[in-house]
Amino acid sequence: MSVPVDFNELFAAYEWVSGGEGLGMDCRAYISRSTGTVHWCGEGVDEELPEDIEDGTLYIAVPHKNEFDLGRSLAFRFVEEHLPRSREAVHKFFRKRGAYAKFKSLLASAGVLDAWHVYEGKAVESALREWCEENGFVLVR
Repeated sequence: MSVPVDFNELFAAYEWVSGGEGLGMDCRAYISRSTGTVHWCGEGVDEELPEDIEDGTLYIAVPHKNEFDLGRSLAFRFVEEHLPRSREAVHKFFRKRGAYAKFKSLLASAGVLDAWHVYEGKAVESALREWCEENGFVLVR
């Protein structure tokens, strides 16, 4: 039997986990394998975690975007499909700090920033759905 997980809550937890490193924070989230409840952990979170949160048979950590290859690899795939002439420039961006700001600036100037957001959103939703299926969850809205 699949345990239901709210898509919006899982997506928010995924964003929390994936965004924390850029802020120098340890942001984690876990999902109860029996209830689908998301538990948040990190700076500024007052939630008291279950004592057995580290038990992988009861809870599973919400994955970071890098576990799905949704970081710079996704940006490179998008550029290949939408701006192949900018391939080299984008690769240079990602060799230094501030890569995403430069990347998004390039997308905006090329008029494809909205297309990027759609592309990224579809990739994230697809990865989260697949992850849920692999771990006995079903996404609900």
